[in-house]
Amino acid sequence: MNTELPGNIDACLVGLGNLKRGMLPMTGYDFRAVHDEFRSKVLGYLRGLLPESEAEDAAQEVFEKISRSLYSFRGESSLSTWVYRIATNTALDRIRSNPFKTISLDVQEMDSIESPSPSTEKSTIKREMNSCIRGVIRQLSEDYSTVIVLSDIEGFTDSEIADILGISIQNVKIRLHRARARLRTELEKFCMFYRGDDNEFACDLKESFREFKKELE
Repeated sequence: MNTELPGNIDACLVGLGNLKRGMLPMTGYDFRAVHDEFRSKVLGYLRGLLPESEAEDAAQEVFEKISRSLYSFRGESSLSTWVYRIATNTALDRIRSNPFKTISLDVQEMDSIESPSPSTEKSTIKREMNSCIRGVIRQLSEDYSTVIVLSDIEGFTDSEIADILGISIQNVKIRLHRARARLRTELEKFCMFYRGDDNEFACDLKESFREFKKELE
C-alpha cells in the first residue's frame, strides 16, 4: 500500500513541541506531522458543517491544499487557525456550490438504528442527540453554522474565530449571539428533547423536520 502523503515533506522537519503550541519555526515544515496532528480534528469539524457523505472528501481536499501551501506559512498566526481557515473555506465552497446538500440530518440512519441493549442505550441516545443537533446546525446559514461549530464544538476563542473567518472580534460576538438564538429556535422546531429512564437528556426528531427534508428532495 502506498502511504506517501502529498507534498515534498521528507526533507522538511519541525519540532512537534512547536507544532502542538500552534506555531512553526521559520526553517521548515513537516506536512506529515501537520497531517497526523490535525486530520481527525479537521474531519470532525467538517462533519459539523457538511453531510457525512461529503466530509471525508472535503478533508482530503483540505490537506491537499495544505500540502501545496505549507511552505508559505510563516507562523504569523497559530498553525491551528491557519489550518481551520483552509478547512472553513473548503467547506463554504462546497456549501455554496450545492447549498441544499447541507440540509441533512441522516434521518435514514437514525431510523435504522435498532433498539439498543441496556449496555449500549446511553451511547446510542447520545449519538442520536449529537446527530440531531449537528443536523440542525448544518441547516443554519453559513455565517451562523461556522461560528457555532468553531466556538461551541471546536472550542476556539472569539479572537481565534475572528482570525479564521477574517472578521472583527466584535462581529464574531454579534454573529455568535444571533447564531445561538437561531439555533435555539430551530432546535425547538425540529427536535424534541426529553429525559430518559435514567434521567439523561435524549432527543427525537419531530415530524416537522422529516416533512421539511422531503420538500427539499
